[in-house]
Amino acid sequence: MAAMQELFRANTRSREFPAHGAKVHSVAWSCCGRRLASGSFDKTASVFLLEKDRLVRSQIPRHRAGGGGADRYREPMGTPSAGAWADVRNWECVPVKENNYRGHGDSVDQLCWHPSNPDLFVTASGDKTIRIWDVRTTKCIATVNTKGENINICWSPDGQTIAVGNKDDVVTFIDAKTHRSKAEEQFKFEVNEISWNNDNNMFFLTNGNGCINILRQVPVAAELKPIQSINAHPSNCICIKFDPMGKYFATGSADALVSLWDVDELVCVRCFSRLDWPVRTLSFSHDGKMLASASEDHFIDIAEVETGEKLWEVQCESPTFTVAWHPKRPLLAFACDDKDGKYDSSREAGTVKLFGLPNDS
Repeated sequence: MAAMQELFRANTRSREFPAHGAKVHSVAWSCCGRRLASGSFDKTASVFLLEKDRLVRSQIPRHRAGGGGADRYREPMGTPSAGAWADVRNWECVPVKENNYRGHGDSVDQLCWHPSNPDLFVTASGDKTIRIWDVRTTKCIATVNTKGENINICWSPDGQTIAVGNKDDVVTFIDAKTHRSKAEEQFKFEVNEISWNNDNNMFFLTNGNGCINILRQVPVAAELKPIQSINAHPSNCICIKFDPMGKYFATGSADALVSLWDVDELVCVRCFSRLDWPVRTLSFSHDGKMLASASEDHFIDIAEVETGEKLWEVQCESPTFTVAWHPKRPLLAFACDDKDGKYDSSREAGTVKLFGLPNDS
Protein backbone atom coordinates (compact mmCIF):
# COMPACT_ATOMS: atom_id res chain seq x y z
CA MET A 1 0.00 0.00 0.00
CA ALA A 2 2.81 2.43 0.86
CA ALA A 3 4.43 1.82 -2.53
CA MET A 4 1.18 2.56 -4.37
CA GLN A 5 0.59 5.75 -2.38
CA GLU A 6 4.14 6.85 -3.12
CA LEU A 7 3.43 6.23 -6.81
CA PHE A 8 0.40 8.53 -6.72
CA ARG A 9 2.28 11.22 -4.80
CA ALA A 10 4.67 11.44 -7.75
CA ASN A 11 1.97 10.99 -10.41
CA THR A 12 -1.08 13.02 -9.36
CA ARG A 13 -1.53 15.09 -12.48
CA SER A 14 -4.72 14.86 -14.52
CA ARG A 15 -5.15 16.12 -18.06
CA GLU A 16 -8.26 16.53 -20.17
CA PHE A 17 -8.59 16.07 -23.92
CA PRO A 18 -11.36 17.33 -26.26
CA ALA A 19 -13.23 14.32 -27.59
CA HIS A 20 -16.87 15.14 -28.35
CA GLY A 21 -19.44 17.87 -28.73
CA ALA A 22 -21.54 16.55 -25.82
CA LYS A 23 -21.20 14.50 -22.64
CA VAL A 24 -19.09 11.33 -22.70
CA HIS A 25 -20.94 8.24 -21.48
CA SER A 26 -18.29 5.55 -21.76
CA VAL A 27 -14.50 5.08 -21.98
CA ALA A 28 -12.60 1.84 -22.59
CA TRP A 29 -9.02 0.75 -23.35
CA SER A 30 -8.04 -1.71 -26.05
CA CYS A 31 -6.55 -4.97 -24.77
CA CYS A 32 -2.99 -3.83 -25.57
CA GLY A 33 -3.49 -0.39 -24.02
CA ARG A 34 -2.46 1.48 -27.16
CA ARG A 35 -5.90 2.99 -27.76
CA LEU A 36 -8.62 4.59 -25.67
CA ALA A 37 -12.17 4.80 -27.05
CA SER A 38 -15.00 7.01 -25.88
CA GLY A 39 -18.71 7.10 -26.67
CA SER A 40 -20.89 10.17 -26.41
CA PHE A 41 -24.34 11.72 -26.41
CA ASP A 42 -23.26 13.41 -29.68
CA LYS A 43 -23.85 10.04 -31.46
CA THR A 44 -20.16 9.39 -32.14
CA ALA A 45 -17.24 7.39 -30.81
CA SER A 46 -13.69 8.75 -30.65
CA VAL A 47 -10.40 6.87 -30.46
CA PHE A 48 -7.20 8.21 -28.93
CA LEU A 49 -3.79 6.72 -29.60
CA LEU A 50 -0.98 6.35 -27.07
CA GLU A 51 2.23 6.31 -29.10
CA LYS A 52 5.83 5.68 -28.09
CA ASP A 53 8.49 8.32 -28.60
CA ARG A 54 6.55 10.37 -31.13
CA LEU A 55 3.09 11.67 -31.85
CA VAL A 56 1.49 10.29 -34.99
CA ARG A 57 -1.55 11.49 -36.92
CA SER A 58 -1.94 14.18 -34.27
CA GLN A 59 -5.03 16.38 -34.44
CA ILE A 60 -4.20 17.94 -31.09
CA PRO A 61 -0.53 19.05 -31.04
CA ARG A 62 0.63 19.67 -27.49
CA HIS A 63 3.83 21.22 -26.16
CA ARG A 64 5.52 21.38 -22.81
CA ALA A 65 4.75 24.52 -20.84
CA GLY A 66 8.45 25.05 -20.14
CA GLY A 67 10.01 23.93 -23.39
CA GLY A 68 9.70 23.84 -27.13
CA GLY A 69 9.53 20.10 -27.76
CA ALA A 70 6.38 18.03 -28.18
CA ASP A 71 5.28 15.88 -25.28
CA ARG A 72 6.53 12.33 -25.54
CA TYR A 73 5.34 9.08 -24.12
CA ARG A 74 7.96 6.82 -22.59
CA GLU A 75 7.12 3.27 -21.61
CA PRO A 76 9.06 1.34 -18.97
CA MET A 77 10.48 -2.06 -19.82
CA GLY A 78 7.74 -4.57 -19.15
CA THR A 79 4.55 -4.17 -17.17
CA PRO A 80 4.74 -2.58 -13.70
CA SER A 81 4.53 -5.26 -11.05
CA ALA A 82 4.31 -5.14 -7.27
CA GLY A 83 8.09 -4.88 -7.05
CA ALA A 84 8.44 -2.32 -9.80
CA TRP A 85 6.08 0.47 -8.77
CA ALA A 86 9.00 2.87 -8.35
CA ASP A 87 9.87 2.51 -12.04
CA VAL A 88 6.46 3.75 -13.18
CA ARG A 89 7.38 7.38 -12.57
CA ASN A 90 9.83 7.14 -15.47
CA TRP A 91 7.14 7.16 -18.15
CA GLU A 92 4.62 9.62 -19.46
CA CYS A 93 1.55 9.08 -21.62
CA VAL A 94 0.12 11.53 -24.13
CA PRO A 95 -3.05 10.54 -25.96
CA VAL A 96 -3.53 11.75 -29.51
CA LYS A 97 -6.99 11.94 -31.01
CA GLU A 98 -6.84 9.53 -33.94
CA ASN A 99 -10.33 9.44 -35.42
CA ASN A 100 -14.05 10.01 -34.92
CA TYR A 101 -16.47 7.22 -35.74
CA ARG A 102 -19.83 8.38 -37.09
CA GLY A 103 -22.91 6.47 -38.18
CA HIS A 104 -25.18 6.06 -35.17
CA GLY A 105 -28.45 7.98 -35.20
CA ASP A 106 -28.64 8.37 -31.43
CA SER A 107 -26.46 8.55 -28.34
CA VAL A 108 -23.58 6.05 -27.96
CA ASP A 109 -24.28 4.88 -24.42
CA GLN A 110 -21.62 2.22 -24.00
CA LEU A 111 -18.74 0.64 -25.90
CA CYS A 112 -16.15 -2.08 -25.40
CA TRP A 113 -13.16 -3.57 -27.21
CA HIS A 114 -12.62 -7.09 -28.46
CA PRO A 115 -10.93 -8.99 -25.60
CA SER A 116 -7.88 -10.02 -27.65
CA ASN A 117 -7.99 -8.11 -30.95
CA PRO A 118 -6.82 -4.52 -30.36
CA ASP A 119 -8.27 -3.31 -33.68
CA LEU A 120 -11.96 -4.01 -33.05
CA PHE A 121 -14.47 -2.31 -30.80
CA VAL A 122 -18.27 -2.27 -30.61
CA THR A 123 -20.73 0.49 -29.74
CA ALA A 124 -24.27 0.32 -28.37
CA SER A 125 -26.70 3.08 -29.24
CA GLY A 126 -30.23 4.27 -28.60
CA ASP A 127 -30.84 4.02 -32.36
CA LYS A 128 -31.59 0.28 -31.90
CA THR A 129 -28.32 -0.87 -33.46
CA ILE A 130 -24.86 -1.94 -32.45
CA ARG A 131 -21.88 -1.24 -34.68
CA ILE A 132 -18.56 -3.05 -34.88
CA TRP A 133 -15.64 -0.83 -35.92
CA ASP A 134 -12.14 -1.58 -37.23
CA VAL A 135 -9.56 1.07 -36.32
CA ARG A 136 -7.28 -0.02 -39.19
CA THR A 137 -9.81 1.22 -41.75
CA THR A 138 -11.72 3.56 -39.39
CA LYS A 139 -14.90 2.06 -40.81
CA CYS A 140 -17.92 0.20 -39.49
CA ILE A 141 -17.58 -3.43 -40.54
CA ALA A 142 -21.00 -4.52 -39.28
CA THR A 143 -24.28 -2.97 -38.18
CA VAL A 144 -26.64 -5.23 -36.25
CA ASN A 145 -30.25 -4.19 -35.76
CA THR A 146 -31.77 -4.88 -32.36
CA LYS A 147 -35.28 -4.62 -30.93
CA GLY A 148 -34.80 -1.73 -28.53
CA GLU A 149 -32.79 1.27 -27.45
CA ASN A 150 -29.44 -0.18 -26.36
CA ILE A 151 -27.75 0.93 -23.15
CA ASN A 152 -25.30 -1.86 -22.19
CA ILE A 153 -22.84 -3.98 -24.11
CA CYS A 154 -20.04 -6.47 -23.41
CA TRP A 155 -17.84 -8.85 -25.39
CA SER A 156 -17.33 -12.41 -24.15
CA PRO A 157 -13.77 -13.27 -23.03
CA ASP A 158 -13.42 -15.80 -25.88
CA GLY A 159 -14.35 -13.11 -28.40
CA GLN A 160 -17.16 -15.16 -29.94
CA THR A 161 -20.25 -13.40 -28.57
CA ILE A 162 -21.44 -9.85 -27.99
CA ALA A 163 -24.21 -9.28 -25.46
CA VAL A 164 -26.30 -6.12 -25.63
CA GLY A 165 -29.01 -4.96 -23.24
CA ASN A 166 -31.76 -2.47 -24.02
CA LYS A 167 -34.15 -0.20 -22.12
CA ASP A 168 -36.89 -2.85 -22.31
CA ASP A 169 -34.73 -5.27 -20.26
CA VAL A 170 -34.02 -7.55 -23.20
CA VAL A 171 -30.51 -8.99 -23.53
CA THR A 172 -29.54 -10.17 -27.01
CA PHE A 173 -26.55 -12.43 -27.71
CA ILE A 174 -24.94 -11.82 -31.09
CA ASP A 175 -22.44 -14.06 -32.88
CA ALA A 176 -19.35 -11.89 -33.34
CA LYS A 177 -18.42 -13.60 -36.64
CA THR A 178 -21.77 -13.90 -38.42
CA HIS A 179 -23.26 -10.80 -36.73
CA ARG A 180 -26.53 -12.67 -36.24
CA SER A 181 -28.55 -13.00 -33.06
CA LYS A 182 -28.18 -16.45 -31.52
CA ALA A 183 -30.19 -16.00 -28.31
CA GLU A 184 -32.44 -13.49 -26.64
CA GLU A 185 -33.75 -13.17 -23.11
CA GLN A 186 -36.57 -10.96 -21.83
CA PHE A 187 -36.29 -10.24 -18.11
CA LYS A 188 -39.12 -9.27 -15.78
CA PHE A 189 -37.00 -6.82 -13.82
CA GLU A 190 -34.82 -3.81 -14.58
CA VAL A 191 -31.52 -4.98 -16.08
CA ASN A 192 -28.58 -2.70 -15.44
CA GLU A 193 -24.98 -3.73 -16.28
CA ILE A 194 -24.09 -7.10 -17.84
CA SER A 195 -20.85 -9.12 -17.92
CA TRP A 196 -19.39 -12.56 -18.43
CA ASN A 197 -17.09 -13.94 -15.78
CA ASN A 198 -13.41 -14.32 -16.72
CA ASP A 199 -13.82 -18.05 -17.38
CA ASN A 200 -16.51 -17.33 -19.99
CA ASN A 201 -18.87 -19.94 -18.53
CA MET A 202 -21.33 -17.75 -16.62
CA PHE A 203 -23.18 -14.54 -17.37
CA PHE A 204 -23.82 -11.93 -14.67
CA LEU A 205 -26.23 -9.03 -14.58
CA THR A 206 -27.20 -6.47 -11.96
CA ASN A 207 -30.83 -5.52 -11.50
CA GLY A 208 -33.16 -2.87 -10.11
CA ASN A 209 -34.05 -5.03 -7.11
CA GLY A 210 -30.51 -4.94 -5.74
CA CYS A 211 -29.70 -8.46 -6.94
CA ILE A 212 -26.94 -10.09 -8.96
CA ASN A 213 -28.39 -12.65 -11.35
CA ILE A 214 -26.07 -15.42 -12.56
CA LEU A 215 -26.94 -17.44 -15.65
CA ARG A 216 -25.36 -20.12 -17.79
CA GLN A 217 -25.94 -20.44 -21.52
CA VAL A 218 -27.19 -23.81 -22.72
CA PRO A 219 -25.53 -24.33 -26.15
CA VAL A 220 -28.02 -26.80 -27.59
CA ALA A 221 -31.14 -24.91 -26.54
CA ALA A 222 -29.58 -21.46 -27.20
CA GLU A 223 -31.09 -20.17 -24.00
CA LEU A 224 -29.94 -18.94 -20.61
CA LYS A 225 -30.40 -21.12 -17.55
CA PRO A 226 -30.64 -19.27 -14.21
CA ILE A 227 -28.00 -20.49 -11.76
CA GLN A 228 -28.32 -18.19 -8.78
CA SER A 229 -29.70 -14.85 -7.64
CA ILE A 230 -27.80 -13.00 -4.92
CA ASN A 231 -29.36 -10.30 -2.78
CA ALA A 232 -26.40 -7.94 -2.99
CA HIS A 233 -27.80 -4.54 -1.99
CA PRO A 234 -30.98 -3.14 -0.41
CA SER A 235 -31.53 -0.89 -3.46
CA ASN A 236 -30.83 -0.75 -7.19
CA CYS A 237 -27.65 -2.65 -8.10
CA ILE A 238 -26.18 -0.54 -10.89
CA CYS A 239 -22.79 -1.76 -12.09
CA ILE A 240 -20.51 -4.81 -12.03
CA LYS A 241 -16.85 -5.40 -12.89
CA PHE A 242 -14.54 -8.44 -12.70
CA ASP A 243 -11.00 -8.37 -11.35
CA PRO A 244 -8.51 -9.21 -14.17
CA MET A 245 -6.87 -11.77 -11.85
CA GLY A 246 -10.13 -13.71 -11.56
CA LYS A 247 -10.33 -13.57 -7.77
CA TYR A 248 -13.07 -10.99 -7.21
CA PHE A 249 -15.89 -9.06 -8.79
CA ALA A 250 -17.34 -5.79 -7.53
CA THR A 251 -20.80 -4.25 -7.67
CA GLY A 252 -21.93 -0.66 -7.17
CA SER A 253 -25.38 0.32 -5.94
CA ALA A 254 -27.82 3.16 -5.40
CA ASP A 255 -27.13 2.76 -1.68
CA ALA A 256 -23.70 4.39 -2.39
CA LEU A 257 -21.90 1.17 -1.45
CA VAL A 258 -19.38 -0.83 -3.43
CA SER A 259 -19.30 -4.50 -2.49
CA LEU A 260 -16.46 -6.91 -3.25
CA TRP A 261 -17.31 -10.56 -3.93
CA ASP A 262 -15.28 -13.75 -3.99
CA VAL A 263 -15.73 -15.27 -7.46
CA ASP A 264 -15.55 -18.90 -6.33
CA GLU A 265 -17.55 -18.70 -3.10
CA LEU A 266 -19.98 -15.98 -4.28
CA VAL A 267 -19.81 -14.30 -0.87
CA CYS A 268 -19.26 -10.64 -0.10
CA VAL A 269 -15.83 -10.16 1.47
CA ARG A 270 -15.95 -6.40 2.14
CA CYS A 271 -17.71 -3.14 1.35
CA PHE A 272 -16.39 0.30 0.43
CA SER A 273 -18.45 3.18 1.79
CA ARG A 274 -16.66 6.44 1.05
CA LEU A 275 -19.10 7.64 -1.63
CA ASP A 276 -22.33 9.44 -0.71
CA TRP A 277 -24.23 9.06 -4.01
CA PRO A 278 -25.29 6.05 -6.13
CA VAL A 279 -22.26 4.27 -7.57
CA ARG A 280 -22.32 4.65 -11.35
CA THR A 281 -19.07 3.10 -12.49
CA LEU A 282 -16.26 0.75 -11.37
CA SER A 283 -12.88 -0.40 -12.66
CA PHE A 284 -10.14 -2.73 -11.38
CA SER A 285 -6.50 -1.94 -12.07
CA HIS A 286 -4.51 -4.26 -14.37
CA ASP A 287 -3.03 -6.17 -11.42
CA GLY A 288 -6.28 -6.39 -9.46
CA LYS A 289 -4.82 -4.44 -6.53
CA MET A 290 -6.84 -1.23 -6.92
CA LEU A 291 -10.52 -0.50 -7.43
CA ALA A 292 -11.76 2.86 -8.71
CA SER A 293 -15.38 3.82 -8.06
CA ALA A 294 -17.30 6.98 -8.89
CA SER A 295 -20.69 8.63 -8.61
CA GLU A 296 -22.20 12.11 -8.41
CA ASP A 297 -19.64 12.83 -5.69
CA HIS A 298 -16.98 15.21 -6.96
CA PHE A 299 -14.18 12.72 -6.53
CA ILE A 300 -13.17 9.24 -7.67
CA ASP A 301 -12.33 6.84 -4.86
CA ILE A 302 -9.29 4.59 -5.41
CA ALA A 303 -9.20 1.76 -2.87
CA GLU A 304 -6.78 -1.04 -2.09
CA VAL A 305 -8.75 -4.18 -2.91
CA GLU A 306 -7.34 -6.46 -0.20
CA THR A 307 -7.88 -4.04 2.71
CA GLY A 308 -10.58 -1.67 1.48
CA GLU A 309 -8.46 1.28 2.60
CA LYS A 310 -8.32 4.49 0.59
CA LEU A 311 -5.23 4.82 -1.58
CA TRP A 312 -6.11 8.07 -3.29
CA GLU A 313 -8.91 10.45 -4.19
CA VAL A 314 -9.12 12.01 -7.67
CA GLN A 315 -10.84 15.38 -7.41
CA CYS A 316 -13.47 16.21 -10.03
CA GLU A 317 -15.55 19.32 -10.68
CA SER A 318 -18.71 17.43 -11.57
CA PRO A 319 -20.31 13.94 -11.41
CA THR A 320 -18.37 11.11 -13.06
CA PHE A 321 -20.02 8.91 -15.70
CA THR A 322 -17.31 6.35 -16.44
CA VAL A 323 -13.88 5.16 -15.29
CA ALA A 324 -11.39 2.69 -16.82
CA TRP A 325 -7.91 1.64 -15.68
CA HIS A 326 -5.27 1.09 -18.34
CA PRO A 327 -4.73 -2.69 -18.92
CA LYS A 328 -0.99 -2.50 -18.14
CA ARG A 329 -0.29 0.58 -16.02
CA PRO A 330 -1.70 2.66 -13.14
CA LEU A 331 -3.29 5.20 -15.49
CA LEU A 332 -7.00 5.98 -15.09
CA ALA A 333 -9.24 7.28 -17.88
CA PHE A 334 -12.52 8.90 -16.88
CA ALA A 335 -15.22 11.30 -18.06
CA CYS A 336 -17.40 13.70 -16.10
CA ASP A 337 -20.46 15.87 -16.64
CA ASP A 338 -18.26 18.90 -17.27
CA LYS A 339 -19.45 22.16 -18.82
CA ASP A 340 -17.54 24.46 -21.13
CA GLY A 341 -17.53 27.46 -18.81
CA LYS A 342 -15.26 29.55 -21.03
CA TYR A 343 -18.03 30.33 -23.49
CA ASP A 344 -21.27 28.81 -22.28
CA SER A 345 -21.82 27.42 -18.79
CA SER A 346 -24.61 25.15 -20.05
CA ARG A 347 -22.62 23.66 -22.95
CA GLU A 348 -21.30 20.15 -22.33
CA ALA A 349 -17.53 19.95 -22.58
CA GLY A 350 -17.30 16.40 -24.03
CA THR A 351 -13.81 15.80 -22.67
CA VAL A 352 -11.92 12.63 -21.75
CA LYS A 353 -9.53 12.79 -18.80
CA LEU A 354 -6.46 10.89 -17.64
CA PHE A 355 -5.22 10.62 -14.06
CA GLY A 356 -1.81 9.27 -13.04
CA LEU A 357 0.48 11.43 -15.17
CA PRO A 358 3.87 12.47 -13.72
CA ASN A 359 3.84 15.70 -11.73
CA ASP A 360 6.98 17.02 -13.40
CA SER A 361 5.83 16.56 -17.02
